[in-house]
Amino acid sequence: MSLQTMILEGLDGDRTWRLKDYESRGGYKALRKILNEKTAPDAIIAELKTSALRGRGGAGFPTGLKWSFMPRQFAGAKYLCCNSDEGEPGTFKDRDILRYNPHAVIEGMAIAAYVMGVECGYNYIHGEVWDIYERFEEALDEARAAGLIGKNILGSSFNFDLYAHHGYGAYICGEETALLESIEGKKGQPRFKPPFPAGYGLYGKPTTINNTETFAAVPWIINNGGQWFLDVGKPNNGGTKIFSVSGHVNRPGVYEVPMGTPFTKLLEMCGGMRGGRKLKACIPGGSSMPVLPGDVMMECTMDYDSISKAGSMLGSGAVIIMDETVCMVKALERLAYFYYEESCGQCTPCREGTGWLYRVVHRIESGQGRPEDLDLLNEVSNNIAGRTICALGDAAAFPVISFLKHFRPEFEYHIEHKKCLVPVEVQREGSKIYVEQAAC
Repeated sequence: MSLQTMILEGLDGDRTWRLKDYESRGGYKALRKILNEKTAPDAIIAELKTSALRGRGGAGFPTGLKWSFMPRQFAGAKYLCCNSDEGEPGTFKDRDILRYNPHAVIEGMAIAAYVMGVECGYNYIHGEVWDIYERFEEALDEARAAGLIGKNILGSSFNFDLYAHHGYGAYICGEETALLESIEGKKGQPRFKPPFPAGYGLYGKPTTINNTETFAAVPWIINNGGQWFLDVGKPNNGGTKIFSVSGHVNRPGVYEVPMGTPFTKLLEMCGGMRGGRKLKACIPGGSSMPVLPGDVMMECTMDYDSISKAGSMLGSGAVIIMDETVCMVKALERLAYFYYEESCGQCTPCREGTGWLYRVVHRIESGQGRPEDLDLLNEVSNNIAGRTICALGDAAAFPVISFLKHFRPEFEYHIEHKKCLVPVEVQREGSKIYVEQAAC
């Protein structure tokens, strides 16, 4: 399989984020093309649908279909938002796109604005990466000075103003309607849906929201065609995907590979398992996705459909690798604490349930667990999932349910013996394995 790259291609220079460098790589060619040729918006949407570009922020919703929802003939203001609020544990790809290739995002948003008849857009950037916000502001200044955003872009009648909006580090603001509330200056809490943002979004006006990586892929589709983009990936999963790989690998980092790349190939690109250990478990799409056992993950390809068939989701593309020394009880305790801390508190099942989950898992990890705690964890999780305004409730419940499904004996051992089932260290000598057991 050819390891085609797009968004990360050519980013090994010294100042790849500068306009001059981006243009030397063909940057803004797509925007110039559609403005010079006065390309019909419907034709661009058709190319996006052909490309099978799916939202790279987590949901995987078809981008062309989403853009078609925008009422282009709406007489009042319409808005475009980029969701760069990358706050999920294990996820760190979007900040690198903004750090090294910000003009790809600007060009993609300008094309989207042209297609949907939008004159104002915002890029909502996670509050804990201030340097990324500054980098994007610098790119915006360059684009404005060059006439690539603003009034009468490139001498046309197309107007589009784009602004960076700095968030404040709340994980919940990665949810699209909480993001809109935050831009409006209100507390970042999700809205009831319907109405959906396409009809009632920012300031009550039609709004389209896409992820950073999604916008950055758009110029490639305009320049090369939807079929070309689809062929890079696989049916229903067009193009490439950027993965944030962390955990027990030799070279953690950001990797761009074609959709459908075998997980084993991605693991090889990361230098394999650290210390030659075995893969015990993997969370393939960020901490909110169900965990998969290592043997299941090794059979997967990196695309939405394969991961879904295996029982998880591709999500944000955050691949969290865990080797055989990981205590799954301890790992779940840490995840449960995160969602407990990050719940906005608006929905009772999430506000109260995330606290229950953390306290029960903490009790097990502390050597005070009871046999009935495992059924209690499943019961509480099932009473949270699907019963909240946004998906944070699901994000808290899915890890618990999947950890217990695949690694229940480890939790049972913890409860019975008051210590971990897994070793602190594994040493191999020939066919013998030497194990030191871990206490709680």
